[in-house]
Amino acid sequence: MSTPPADVADRLARVKLSSVIEPGDLRVTGLVSELGAGKVLDYLEAAGDVENHWGFTIGQELAHVDPGKVLEQAAGRGIRFVIPGDTEWPDQLAGLRGAGALHDRGGEPVGLWVRGGADLHQLAANAVAVVGSRAATDYGTHQANELSRDLAAMGHTVVSGLAYGVDQAAHRGALLAGGPTIAVMPCGADRPYPAAHAQLLEAVPDRGLVVAEAPPGTAPTRARFLARNRIVASLAEGTVVVEGAFRSGALTTAHWTGALHRPVMGVPGPVTSAASAGVNQLIRLGQASMVTSAQEVITDLTTHAHSTMAAAAQVDEPFPAPVRSAQTHIGGPPAPAAAPRR
Repeated sequence: MSTPPADVADRLARVKLSSVIEPGDLRVTGLVSELGAGKVLDYLEAAGDVENHWGFTIGQELAHVDPGKVLEQAAGRGIRFVIPGDTEWPDQLAGLRGAGALHDRGGEPVGLWVRGGADLHQLAANAVAVVGSRAATDYGTHQANELSRDLAAMGHTVVSGLAYGVDQAAHRGALLAGGPTIAVMPCGADRPYPAAHAQLLEAVPDRGLVVAEAPPGTAPTRARFLARNRIVASLAEGTVVVEGAFRSGALTTAHWTGALHRPVMGVPGPVTSAASAGVNQLIRLGQASMVTSAQEVITDLTTHAHSTMAAAAQVDEPFPAPVRSAQTHIGGPPAPAAAPRR
């Protein structure tokens, strides 16, 4: 899949920015959405001469980036750079502009590095995120695998993060059904992480896509994991949390889904299982609906879509014209009654 020859200057500016900023750096993503990549690039390059400026380090690093060479090296690894304005760019990513921040991360990405032959816009048009604990139980991996397999068989793309536990089970379930899956990485799209999933990482592009906000070759960090979760949430129509403890990163993905006003769903777990404590609490607090099958997931997605459309139609409906009385003459106060004749 090739990207169309959109604004070349804009693409090169975004390549430079993507090569040096941390994924989800809201200072940059917010400015790019508001002003455009070219103006922000000029601003940050100038900041490289001002030592006490917040963008000083970024500006210094930008001076050493050759965007044409970066694109060429990425293409050699089968990776392309997709940006807003490309036909392949998923429209729903724009929702991140108004979704706030979490752990100092947020905003629409300046671009995404994509590996695989499928079209990102098409795969994301009917996608469901399936996420959960890395330290998953047998129950969690089984539920994630079965749920993802059924969703893929019903024509949905499964989005997850290729991590241990629930994530890898979700990808494997989709692939077993012969359906597409999107793996969103906390590192470069060419980097096998975790190393134990190198074979799975190579299998995903055959039927789906590997996507990363960070450029090729980038190593994973905690901040990049947190930034990655918002991409998982924003690519999908809704998110299913299969297992997640109270401090699970999967709950971060659930947070982003809620901030995007999309449905959060949870697969309930045993009350004795710490691995399900977080998702059980989401359900109890009404922050997630309970689902136990792929059909229930689809029902929740459909219900949410219909209610959103109905709400939008109500907002767009013009106010009715005021109803006027047929009587056009408004008389004054009634005349006083005549005094009785004596």
